[in-house]
Amino acid sequence: MAKHLKLLTILLLALFTFSVSGDDVFWSVNCGATDFYTDENSISWAPDDSLVSNGLARVVQSSNSISPVLDSLRVFTSRKKNCYSTPVTKGEKLLVRASFNYGNYDRLSSPPKFDLHFDGNFWTTVETTASGAQVYEATYVTKGDAASVCVAQTNPNQFPFISSLEFRSVGLEVYNLADDNRALFLIERLSFGASDTLRYPNDLYDRIWVPLSGSGAVTSEAILFNTSISDNPPQGILESAIVGASTTTSLIFATVQPSNDLLYINMYFSEVLDTTETRIFRVYESSPSVSRPLTATISPAFGGVSERIFTNYTTNSAMNLSLMATAESDLPPLINAIEAFNISDVLTDGTDSNDVATLMLLQTTFDVLAQWSGDPCLPAPYSWDWLNCSNDATPRVTSLHLDSFDLSGSLPDISSMDALETIDLHNNSLTGTIPDYLGTMPKLKELNLANNSFSGPIPTSVSKNNKLKLTVTGNPSLCTSGKSCSSSSGGTTSKKKSSNMPIILGTTIPVFFLIWIVAGIFIILRKKRTNNVNVLAVAGGEENGKPNGLHTVGEQMMNGIGQNTVQQTFGSPSPLLDTSGQTSDLHDQTTAH
Repeated sequence: MAKHLKLLTILLLALFTFSVSGDDVFWSVNCGATDFYTDENSISWAPDDSLVSNGLARVVQSSNSISPVLDSLRVFTSRKKNCYSTPVTKGEKLLVRASFNYGNYDRLSSPPKFDLHFDGNFWTTVETTASGAQVYEATYVTKGDAASVCVAQTNPNQFPFISSLEFRSVGLEVYNLADDNRALFLIERLSFGASDTLRYPNDLYDRIWVPLSGSGAVTSEAILFNTSISDNPPQGILESAIVGASTTTSLIFATVQPSNDLLYINMYFSEVLDTTETRIFRVYESSPSVSRPLTATISPAFGGVSERIFTNYTTNSAMNLSLMATAESDLPPLINAIEAFNISDVLTDGTDSNDVATLMLLQTTFDVLAQWSGDPCLPAPYSWDWLNCSNDATPRVTSLHLDSFDLSGSLPDISSMDALETIDLHNNSLTGTIPDYLGTMPKLKELNLANNSFSGPIPTSVSKNNKLKLTVTGNPSLCTSGKSCSSSSGGTTSKKKSSNMPIILGTTIPVFFLIWIVAGIFIILRKKRTNNVNVLAVAGGEENGKPNGLHTVGEQMMNGIGQNTVQQTFGSPSPLLDTSGQTSDLHDQTTAH
């Protein structure tokens, strides 16, 4: 009953936290927390104790408190990697955000360093700090029906942890100039001239826009905005901007450092004044040695939005990105918001789909295995702890090491994992017959089924396989070489009959002789009555000081058969598991009020 209640809790949790509407994913996890929490943005955060079975819940020191969501965490002191997973629709676009606040939770003043993965891909190396939080965001198109985020230990005694985790569905049209086979890793998302952070519900995708104010900050005179462009920016980021000092000076809004990484940059522009004066400008890149325009002229509409997008942008020296008014412009340049991303390497398709499906079958059959999630093999070398994988681009599972996992019941059909070379299942409580398919798996070299409760005959496909190293010791009901076996009784009837034979012989033969002794006594007594000899038979030693009749009878029996006694002794027998193309592409979108 308790198991069913736990399952019901997980299902209700899924319904409550996984979606906002329809099949859209909107999952917010407060790691290490014990209760649900709704923040000031009306986002409901769920505790993770029903989502993971590993790890320890901890709380940061009060002096490092940031928010109720970031003040708790879950730390993982065992396993190669530990993952959180959620069901998704294959091919949908997701925004995933992971946050980390060390907060000296362990009182060691030693912030750890560890790796962060998603869907079998390396994401980044997390370098936590003594104070403050680190936040990482990725947007990508899913390649399977589950999305996962994992933390992996990379250094001794530096245990990975996580404070919060968010999954959000994003429209496929958003960032649609990015390659669907690559992820976008957020560098910055800024709202110029704003004073407050903007996110859900103002941004339906819960993108977090960080305010950046200062010299030149202005507020738009517009009240309503037309934001009908593919990236669907929230209206709030168009309500403020920074404006250049004059039409003759440039407005620097970003600096790009030299890197081999390719960048994806979005810039948003909206006129802040309801005026007939013109505002016309271009985006430039400049350094001490060069200055060149990157865009055609931009003239944003009042109450509308213009967007310029750089894809695959890269530079081999530090470059300033700036705005410069054209000669015919009446007003200086402005910018409302910017998003900048690193473009990832090509994403993996994950472990072989047949192997993944079969591993899921094993997890369904044996509850203890359900504790593992994320990609089984990737990224290397962070496979699940109880298996090994090949080094192929699409890895195959090559060995299962499930010894001493307290598995019970029958082994399901895992024949589709046809790259397996080793299956080690010893020291469990598996029952039933040994599956015949184990002898026909093309690459299987070692099969260890020792110390289980298998029964019946060993299939000839297994026993006659000369390429297979087979171990089956410690299965008392299994019919091995030299033992007869009845298939109808699972291999146990023959043994029971054999072991019971000494008992049968030891009881029936003495009874046979006892019957003849009693018959002899009856004949003797009858004979003595015939000769008028009275014999008193009293159970017990003597009657009035005289030996009882049993002794007399015994003497006569001994005298009668003593010369022909045959002695017989009846005993019992001895018990016999691309980064390429250093180019920059420009795209633009514009709406009018």
